[in-house]
Amino acid sequence: MAAEFQVPVYFDYLATFSWALSGAIVALRKRCDIVGVFVLALLTSVGGSILRDGIFLQRTPPVLTDPVYLPLITLATLLIALLHQHIIHLQVVDKLVSTIDAIGTPAFAVVGMQLALDAGIPLPGVILVGAVSSVGGGVLRDVIVREIPFILQAGQFFALVVLLACIVFLVLTLALQVATVHAAWATIGLFFVVRTLTIRYNWQTRPLLRDEDH
Repeated sequence: MAAEFQVPVYFDYLATFSWALSGAIVALRKRCDIVGVFVLALLTSVGGSILRDGIFLQRTPPVLTDPVYLPLITLATLLIALLHQHIIHLQVVDKLVSTIDAIGTPAFAVVGMQLALDAGIPLPGVILVGAVSSVGGGVLRDVIVREIPFILQAGQFFALVVLLACIVFLVLTLALQVATVHAAWATIGLFFVVRTLTIRYNWQTRPLLRDEDH
């Protein structure tokens, strides 16, 4: 089936800029030079959409067709480069990255789900595409800097919150017929609030295999 709604492109821009900031901050912490900061910002911000479009939707990623994306990523890189002396000394850098991710993640999710609906993918596949779109860049970011991807680790709730956001957006748009823009902002707001509470109160999952099980 074809989607009967359209998520405005500025949601994709918002997600791209947010994830680019996140990647640039991580690169800064890893002592990368300006080229390294840009490359990690680029990979983090468009990696999810490249995976989404190249593997699932078989379409040209928008970073190659829309002239806005590369300047956005460059702006994020320069912003972090200019403010690096202030950012690197913050005691809450990890929370800052998580907060930025909490904006970009649901925005990419709703864009990915819209594209999947347009492609006629069944609803379970729509949720999968939304999830890959939302976290793919972060996974690539962590792999490049030799860290276990955050979504794979036992710790603060993340994957379940992504799944919740995807389901909420589809319920609002397809079942309740809420206007797409309102549903998208509601999804972003819900994800941001839940993710912020998770960070604030350190709500965590547990590994299936614990140390005492060895």
